[in-house]
Amino acid sequence: MKPQFQTIALIGKYNSPDVGESLLHLGNFLQERGVKILVEAGTAANIGATPYQVATLDEIGRCADLAVVLGGDGTMLNIARSLFPYGSSLVGVNQGRLGFLTDVSVDTMFHTLEEILGGEYLCEERFLLNTVIRRRGQAVFSACAFNDVVISKGVTARIIELEVFIDGQFVYSQRSDGLIVATPTGSTAYALSAGGPILHPTLEAFALVPICPHTLSNRPIAVNSESTVEILLLHADDSLVHFDGQRHFNLEQNDWVIVRRSDHMIRLLHPLGHSYYDTLRQKLHWGEKL
Repeated sequence: MKPQFQTIALIGKYNSPDVGESLLHLGNFLQERGVKILVEAGTAANIGATPYQVATLDEIGRCADLAVVLGGDGTMLNIARSLFPYGSSLVGVNQGRLGFLTDVSVDTMFHTLEEILGGEYLCEERFLLNTVIRRRGQAVFSACAFNDVVISKGVTARIIELEVFIDGQFVYSQRSDGLIVATPTGSTAYALSAGGPILHPTLEAFALVPICPHTLSNRPIAVNSESTVEILLLHADDSLVHFDGQRHFNLEQNDWVIVRRSDHMIRLLHPLGHSYYDTLRQKLHWGEKL
């Protein structure tokens, strides 16, 4: 039996003038149906006065049965990273442009939420990546990513030399502008632009995609999601590791970047009839006459 959503959190894109009105209308709609409403603290500060209870992301993770995120895929990525330890359920509402994660439009959000409250929805679980940076035998930094972990060169634009190990086995050495480790969710982001494969969200895998490799035989590969990927930086002057393009850490020579699948999952709820392939076709303009 599908869970009942008695407490729903509303989270909006910061510094967006269009979010406030949509969020308040949605809050009224849900409150009329007996739902307790929480508004994320940063969202409340952005839109001004709100008649609903204000909550931190930690409180939302502990107390809310569902979080509705109004914004774009970037907002969803940020919120997913904050709420994934709680196994939260998310619905993404876009502000006019279809996203891979925000597939509900403002025009249809009331109908979609009505169906979700009635238990009519599709549930899709997505995993994240946990990354630890080890330097001289000590863990010096850790972070998670929903889309991708990207090792890239900095402002000096010097080539990066690295070695890749999977489950303790040496795979290859590489000279390149960097390396992307992408989840299925992130396979349609930076990794796609770098020539990586599109991974269906249900695949238990992630992709390793070189960025402009010096040797053209360095090709993208897909790895079982239970694997551990260890990347040794042999030459890494002014290089960085990025997490979803929203956090970064400066790397040094002989640092290890260790990437594993997270133990926690994020649940994305979609309207009935949702098709990942429809989204791909619309976002990538497949089927259009050339």
